[in-house]
Amino acid sequence: MKPTLLVLAAGMGSRYGGLKQIEPVGPGGATIIDYSIYDAIRAGFGKVVFVIRHDIEAEFKSAISQKFESKIPVEYVFQELNMLPSGFSVPPNRKKPWGTGHALLTAKDLINEPFAVINADDFYGASAFQALVDFLQKAQNLDGDEYAMVGFVLRNTLSEFGSVSRGICQSDSEDYLQHIVELTKIEKVGNQAKYTDEAGKTHSLSGDEIVSMNIWGFIPSIFNHFQRLFVAFLQAHGQEEKSEFFIPTEVNTLITQDQARVKVLSSRDSWFGVTYQEDRPQVIRDIQALIEQGVYPERLWS
Repeated sequence: MKPTLLVLAAGMGSRYGGLKQIEPVGPGGATIIDYSIYDAIRAGFGKVVFVIRHDIEAEFKSAISQKFESKIPVEYVFQELNMLPSGFSVPPNRKKPWGTGHALLTAKDLINEPFAVINADDFYGASAFQALVDFLQKAQNLDGDEYAMVGFVLRNTLSEFGSVSRGICQSDSEDYLQHIVELTKIEKVGNQAKYTDEAGKTHSLSGDEIVSMNIWGFIPSIFNHFQRLFVAFLQAHGQEEKSEFFIPTEVNTLITQDQARVKVLSSRDSWFGVTYQEDRPQVIRDIQALIEQGVYPERLWS
C-alpha cells in the first residue's frame, strides 16, 4: 500500500503578506509545492491530498495542481473556521484558523492508509520524503500508535529577516521523541540562536537543537486521538480569538500520556522556507544550486 501525502496549504500567510504557497521559486514558475510533490512521487507516495480554503480554491488549482495531476492522484479538503464538533461554535471575532491539528482532521474521511503531513510552504528535501516512505511502508498494524517525525537541525531552519516558531525536540537513546517544547520567538545569532519567552526574557540556543518542521509520518489511528484532543482544546480555548490546535503540541500530549511513540528521523539537509517576503530571493538561489548539482531537473514537469 503506497502512503498518501497530506499537504497543509490553507494558511493565510499573515507574516509573508500574501498567498505564499503559489509564489514561484524555480525555473518555469515552479513553487515549493512543486518540488515537494516531485520528491514525493519519486520517493513512492501514491496520492496527494491538499488542505485548502474555499476562497483560494480556484487560484490554487490553476497555479498548482493542474501541472502534476497526470502524475499522481490529487484530492482536496477544505479547512474552514466553522468545521467544529457538535456543541461548539466560532467566537464572534475569530478570524485566525484553528491550526495544523485541525487541518489534519479535515482529511480523516479521505485517508485510510499510512500518510505523511507537510506544510505547503516548506522545502524539506528529497531525503526527508524517502525516510518517511521507508518508515510508513514498514507499518504493519494500521491500528497501532507508532508514528514518525523528520527532525531538522535548528540552525538550518532559521530566517535572516525575523523570528520564527519551532518545536524543540528531545529524544531518547533509541531516537524516540520524549517531548517537544514550542518556542515562538526564535532569532538567528550568527551560527547560533536565541529566543524570547512570554515574560520577555531572552535565552540562548546552540543552533544544534533538533526541531520539528511539521513533517510527520502517521497511520490512521492518529485521527481518533486528534478528535478527542480537539474537543479538549475547544473546551479550554474554544472562545479565544487566536489560540491554535498545533500538531506538535498534541503529539507531545500523546507522548506524555504514553498513548503514542514517535520515531525521530533526523535530516541534516537545510530546510528552505518563505516565512517573510525577504526570504524568497535566498530560496530561489538555493533551488538553483540544487538544480546545478543535478538534484532536480531544470523543468520539473516537462
